[in-house]
Amino acid sequence: MRYFALLAALVAAPALGQASPERLRSDVATLVGFGTRHTLSETDSDTSGIGAARRWGRAQFEQTSAACGGCLEVVEPERVFTGNRIPVGVLIRNVVAIQRGSERPDEVVIIMGHIDSRASDVMDAVSDAPGANDNASGSALVLEAARVLSKQRYPSTIVYALLSGEEQGLYGGRLLADYAKQQGWTVKAALNNDIVGGSCGSDGVCDNAHVRVFSEGLRADASEQDAARMRSLGGQDDSPSRNISRWLDGLADDFIGGLDVRQVFRADRMGRGGDHLPFLEAGFPAVRFSVAIEDYEHQHEDVRVENGVSYGDTVDEMDFPYLASVTDLNIRAADRLAQAPMPPVVSADGLVRPDVLLEWEPVAGATLYRIWRRATDQRDWQWRMDLPADLAADLNSVVLAPDRGDDWIFGVSTVASDGAESPVSSAVPGGQFAPLPVVE
Repeated sequence: MRYFALLAALVAAPALGQASPERLRSDVATLVGFGTRHTLSETDSDTSGIGAARRWGRAQFEQTSAACGGCLEVVEPERVFTGNRIPVGVLIRNVVAIQRGSERPDEVVIIMGHIDSRASDVMDAVSDAPGANDNASGSALVLEAARVLSKQRYPSTIVYALLSGEEQGLYGGRLLADYAKQQGWTVKAALNNDIVGGSCGSDGVCDNAHVRVFSEGLRADASEQDAARMRSLGGQDDSPSRNISRWLDGLADDFIGGLDVRQVFRADRMGRGGDHLPFLEAGFPAVRFSVAIEDYEHQHEDVRVENGVSYGDTVDEMDFPYLASVTDLNIRAADRLAQAPMPPVVSADGLVRPDVLLEWEPVAGATLYRIWRRATDQRDWQWRMDLPADLAADLNSVVLAPDRGDDWIFGVSTVASDGAESPVSSAVPGGQFAPLPVVE
């Protein structure tokens, strides 16, 4: 009967709106119209430069907040940074809208994308740098997600973030990760959207049916001792971000006609990076969404025609129905994550014994604990059993037999009363959805 109750709750849940390709196109065109959004560009003009773009982004959040009765708090964390691509200190400022949760406001889901752009020369703050796909696409996605999700109310908090300084060294991501720490947020997932609006590659190959999700394996915040325990007991393939990737793949499969997730088991593209990396370094679960196939002639290039080949990150190279599909996947993910309880902290003892003792810490909002296992050489989780929270309250543990610890990885997810389920938390060193303790 419990399964039927959960199914009925899901069916009765309010229907989510969908992203509008036309609104996404309009937002991308507006951002492109600022000429350049380079981090070192003009900040005082109302028509060009990074300052104008950020003020416009804030105005969009404020309009959305007005439409939902003031449900968004708009803040602008800022700090002066200096680095290889910022030779003179520059004020990096993010534009962030916070939709507070009604029950667990410190549990936070973040949808983010960087608003800055660049030309061929990463230090050129003057030349035209439209940055349509990289990354007006991600910024427009964030704004559209806020418009859709702000019409609902959630137990957990959703944060929508337009980040500056990505092209100069991931400064906006670092600034927001630090802000999350300062606010005492428990980050359930950070969904970074960077280059999400095109479906054809520079070689002419097109794919509008998939979106790539990048996730780290070994945790970036792992100490030498942590890494040694992961090598011994498992954990190289069970970071929180890896389990978010698996969860997103399953979520995408639930929606007919949407994009399929292509899981990429590395933190980012080869030798490259995005704003989710500072979150991983801080110990926060984070993944990157990006197009199935990249078009290298139309990113990080001056606008020009050379030997009959067009270069430059312009609007005409984008696929807005595809961008709407990526936006819809983010919307569904944030909707589910903001309803679901936190994944639990789990441990497994299968050392020199013919069974496994699985234990976990109780989680606020959980009505069901779902037990999973996965053969050590397999990608996907297999359902093992369910334990209602009222039955597990006294013990929060189960002995699994004849499951031998050497042969399986185990994990636990949490399910809310409305059926929303969290990603799996792996019962391995570093499996918890929280920063690892700092080793002195």
